[in-house]
Amino acid sequence: MERPRLQITAAAPDPALLDLPWHIPLADWPTEQLAALPRGISRHTVRFARLSGRVIAIKEIGETVAYREYELLRQLSRLDVPSVEPVAVISGRTDPDGEPLEPVLITQHLRFSLPYRSLFSQSLRPDTATRLIDALAVLLVRLHLVGFYWGDVSLSNTLFRRDAETFAAYLVDAETGDLHDSLTDGQRNYDLEVARVNIIGELMDLQAGEFLEDEVDAVAIGDALAERYQELWGALTEAESFRVGDRWRVQARIDRLNDLGFDVGELDITTDLDGTTVRIQPKVVDAGHHSRRLMRLTGLDVQENQARRLLNDLDGYAAATDRQNDDENFVAHDWLNGVFEPAVRAVPRELRPKLEPAQIYHELLDHRWFLSEQQGRDVPMPEAVKSYVKNILPNRPDEEAILGISAGDLREDADPLIG
Repeated sequence: MERPRLQITAAAPDPALLDLPWHIPLADWPTEQLAALPRGISRHTVRFARLSGRVIAIKEIGETVAYREYELLRQLSRLDVPSVEPVAVISGRTDPDGEPLEPVLITQHLRFSLPYRSLFSQSLRPDTATRLIDALAVLLVRLHLVGFYWGDVSLSNTLFRRDAETFAAYLVDAETGDLHDSLTDGQRNYDLEVARVNIIGELMDLQAGEFLEDEVDAVAIGDALAERYQELWGALTEAESFRVGDRWRVQARIDRLNDLGFDVGELDITTDLDGTTVRIQPKVVDAGHHSRRLMRLTGLDVQENQARRLLNDLDGYAAATDRQNDDENFVAHDWLNGVFEPAVRAVPRELRPKLEPAQIYHELLDHRWFLSEQQGRDVPMPEAVKSYVKNILPNRPDEEAILGISAGDLREDADPLIG
């Protein structure tokens, strides 16, 4: 009897995929094939492996579900929603005896990302849970704006990347999701309630394992997610009415959305029949206002709050050099080449995997401010860099490689094969 052939479905197949041991159950893959990265909780066996100079996440899953999730992740990527990038689905796997093995879904590992449990294995500020909830609320709003119903919203199904003093959230598991033209209020509210209940349970589990202080109110944090979501959803979608003479409120509404990190591509503006009042409602809202502006000016592709911090530093540079009235593109070019890049390049190569360059620069600005306050003088950036590299960065966990401890190690009785 002819054995099933290995089937690889990918938009851009990497020939190196054929070199991985697909004839071995994922749980039994040899250590030399794996990358030492922390794994979140999953219903399926998950492993990280190195492939052509990058790291991929491999999840054993049923064939129908694998293809469906692969396609959903491709659609979310085209919609520019924060989510992991799908690489391939591999089916037709068999062991040396010809016994069938489960297909796998392969995604690109999100560099510098952290499962929530790994975050709590590090020494983080007490409000970490609140900051993660804020990031998840923003992600859920963005998903709902494009018509994506998640179905199983949780911290476990999310990855987090540092974004200045906050976090940015990325969808990592679309297994239960579905994409529609738009969502009903019932679908949105159900997703939100699932998120609230799951988060409360996850935080209580952390408390039981002594990774979260007992005095933290898990129920209040779960409720805060719903409040933050409703606040943000209202700001992005609710109609607003005002008198014709108050037209300044149109720009005020746009400025408010920009402050939240969203660009308004289109507004629906209508007037009453008698022309006395105006009604406005955003029709096209895109996330990433500050990151897009920084990209346009400098080519730096960073998170939203990192972009906000770097733009503030750019504005400070313009003021310090008396160039507020110069073309901002020329000023940005000089800031990039004369301030940002020299500071980042001053970090020794072996320490650069600790954090993303934009996050390193954000921390450099904080450290410079601290030194200046401590010494009562304006500490030059090169001096701040030397102090940061010597005293701060070496003690930071390596967020591109091994981050704290793996989720499987958070319980002494955890099954080491479950990702």
